[in-house]
Amino acid sequence: MSGLATAQAKASAAHAPLGLYVHVPFCASTCDFCAFYQTQPTAGDVEMFLAHVAKEAALVEWNRPVTTVFWGGGTPGMLAAKDLEKLAEIVRARCGGAPREWTVELAPGSVTKERLAVLRAAGVTRVSMGVQSFQPALLDALGRQHSLLQIDRAYERVRAAGFPSVNMDLMFALPGQTAEEWAADVREAVARAPDHLSTYCLTFEEDTKLWVKLSQGRVKLDPEHEVRLYEQTWAQLAAAGYGQYEVSNFARPGHACLHNLNTWHMHEWAGLGPSAASQQSGWRGGNVADLQKWRDHVAHGERVTEDRVALTPALLAEDALIFGLRMNAGVDVAAWRARSPGAPWAAVEELLGRLVQEGLALREGGTVRLTDRGRMLADSVGAEMMEAFATETSVA
Repeated sequence: MSGLATAQAKASAAHAPLGLYVHVPFCASTCDFCAFYQTQPTAGDVEMFLAHVAKEAALVEWNRPVTTVFWGGGTPGMLAAKDLEKLAEIVRARCGGAPREWTVELAPGSVTKERLAVLRAAGVTRVSMGVQSFQPALLDALGRQHSLLQIDRAYERVRAAGFPSVNMDLMFALPGQTAEEWAADVREAVARAPDHLSTYCLTFEEDTKLWVKLSQGRVKLDPEHEVRLYEQTWAQLAAAGYGQYEVSNFARPGHACLHNLNTWHMHEWAGLGPSAASQQSGWRGGNVADLQKWRDHVAHGERVTEDRVALTPALLAEDALIFGLRMNAGVDVAAWRARSPGAPWAAVEELLGRLVQEGLALREGGTVRLTDRGRMLADSVGAEMMEAFATETSVA
């Protein structure tokens, strides 16, 4: 690379988005579908967690301002208001103030006026509520512990606190759920007018209670039913004024989740807390999914110790295409070809050509995007893309 090109690359990197993800691992109980690392907290665990998040943050190379922040879990709302304030102080100290977008996930049962006041004062701009369903029987089947009353009370409190964006998470293709029940859930969500809706098809992750039920034959997969629910969801939310920007995500204008968009575009982010992933400074990896072991690593000045891999241009291009094709806007293949000339583009182009021929994708100049039918098969397309990138040894 020439001196001019190197200087341009450094200048571009200095202005690229930088995300921060904090994994708060505490939860009162584990839902049947959840595979994220979590543990029931003690007062000592919370104190230790906050102290070591601060220590881990000091280990990160903060080479530019943080653009977006996302707190997930677990349930960040398990922290008391005073502890949320401490965590926010740690984040603001590293961000140099409030970032452009700051999202916090909250379970309806954890939403209190005190917690919301702390988050709003800290600069949080977006609250994402894990509703999942408005039907008590389905909530019970998922192991969710909140009620309809808690959902509405929590939503009213979040709105009253004045957060600029509010998201609701819903899940479909639940065991025993009919198309009519799912349509009713979508209507209930739309009636409350959130700015953003995430609608996730239930997946059966290993080491979850639902996975055990599936392996025992107590629940069954029905791909055709799932496709019908996808189509129903997209039509229903489009009619309600929500624009789809990714397979599972819909927003009113100006309310798409910037943190997720930056992640899907393969920008950098730092992850803090047990099990948190990072993609930064030429490396991708994660922290150990164990609170005590994570503490010990941080105490020894270690982070991102699990599944650590070097970020070659080919690896970034592969993931950019996999995640980019899940977005309605598609992915700029031409830009990634220029950035990663050593990737196996012959195999990739063959796959993209076949997707276009089969009516699963459209090509407009250097950009490729999936059609509605193609997005229904986004997971399969992603698997094929991984095969295409595995056909040759990529050159970094």
